[in-house]
Amino acid sequence: MTVSKTKDQLVNVARQLFAKNGVDNTTMNDIAVASKKGRRTLYTYFKSKEDVYFAVVESELEMLSQTMKKVAAKPIAPDEKMLELIYTHLDAIKDVVYRNGTLRAVFFRDIWKVTRARKNFDKNEIAIFRAVLTEAKEQGVFAIDNVPLYADILHFCVKGIEVPYIRGRIGVELDRASVKRYVRHIVFGALGKIY
Repeated sequence: MTVSKTKDQLVNVARQLFAKNGVDNTTMNDIAVASKKGRRTLYTYFKSKEDVYFAVVESELEMLSQTMKKVAAKPIAPDEKMLELIYTHLDAIKDVVYRNGTLRAVFFRDIWKVTRARKNFDKNEIAIFRAVLTEAKEQGVFAIDNVPLYADILHFCVKGIEVPYIRGRIGVELDRASVKRYVRHIVFGALGKIY
């Protein structure tokens, strides 16, 4: 088995154990046994359980990044693409947190560790936003003058509403279509959509 396949296997096993038992209740030995690798092999790739946890978070974010790249490549209007990117980001983060069960508690308890682990994702997302905003500006869809600044602001706005979105605290009294209408209005208004 190649180095990357072994590491990927260890990360996948850890992801399953963390989701089932919780990060705190999973030991390095548990990961080694479940992966059918020795502790020596596990410690070859990871110095600590925290390193394994970061690898799990990074792998989840890499999958999200690939999904967002696919959305950005769709042959749809850039304004619709931007909305789809925002919802893809929020829905995927929510799915990751809920799918991984007890990772949810760690996510909310230790958001700064997660923030450190997601540096590459954040950088990639900003680059995707820049590309779509550039496309929209060139097509005369959005009236924006500073694409990099708008991409940064948009990224941090979406990132800032992750926790309330995950917890279901946004638009609780509204149906999904109404929430989407308001989001469309806010995003398009901020980006100066030209009608």
